[in-house]
Amino acid sequence: MGVASKAGDWAFKAFTAGLGVTTIYLTATFSVNVYRGLAWHNAQTKLEKQVSSEQSS
Repeated sequence: MGVASKAGDWAFKAFTAGLGVTTIYLTATFSVNVYRGLAWHNAQTKLEKQVSSEQSS
């Protein structure tokens, strides 16, 4: 195996490792953003219900 072949193998391994890390990072941040969005939506719904019950009283 030549030096160029080994260098190509290492470059490919580094590239695929980078893709793996990027995928894990994006999955984690997406999950956090979905959680925050649902929490925000739930808070807005509670606020709307509270305001409407105060207005009807």
